[in-house]
Amino acid sequence: MKKVTFVSFVSAILLFVAVVPASAQEENGFKKFQVEEGFEDNGFQWFRDAELLCTGDKDKCNAMTIGWGGIGTLWGRTALTVYVAEKRYTKEFMDKAEYFTVMVFDVEHSKVLRYMGTKSGRDEDKAAALGLHTAYTANGTPYYTEAEMVIECKIMYAAPFEAQYFKSDVPERMYAHFPAGIHSMYIGEVVNAWKK
Repeated sequence: MKKVTFVSFVSAILLFVAVVPASAQEENGFKKFQVEEGFEDNGFQWFRDAELLCTGDKDKCNAMTIGWGGIGTLWGRTALTVYVAEKRYTKEFMDKAEYFTVMVFDVEHSKVLRYMGTKSGRDEDKAAALGLHTAYTANGTPYYTEAEMVIECKIMYAAPFEAQYFKSDVPERMYAHFPAGIHSMYIGEVVNAWKK
């Protein structure tokens, strides 16, 4: 009798492990991947297509479209850098955050990037307005289940650009007519990545 009970118990555990996803991300159709091997995009072009930056917690989060960023290595870590202007609502969240996510959306969801880039979270819940479903990583970092790829980063460094250190007229010309103010840089260590 004990042998049958033990076999039944082991079988139940194996069935549970086979059926239950390993993470909430897998539950939402994502598969974990290592960016060093599975990132197939051109790093010099990736941000030109516009991505979505999101941060916050389960109480409140905000996202914005970004077109500036960098990927590579820094301090022996796989790193992703994003830039947020001082008057953007997302900056308030980034300054308090430990983690952030950067998401890629497919062409069918291009309205997401347009909307997130033209509306402010100060005025409305942009995710709700778009019908997006917010989920959270094991670290509590928000992301949208409609994304095609999610990269989660832990912030290693954050600082604003300072005009006194500009070495060409490019940033001076940029900020002369940019009402959102000067950008801050957030360098994150890539800690997780998922794609559909």
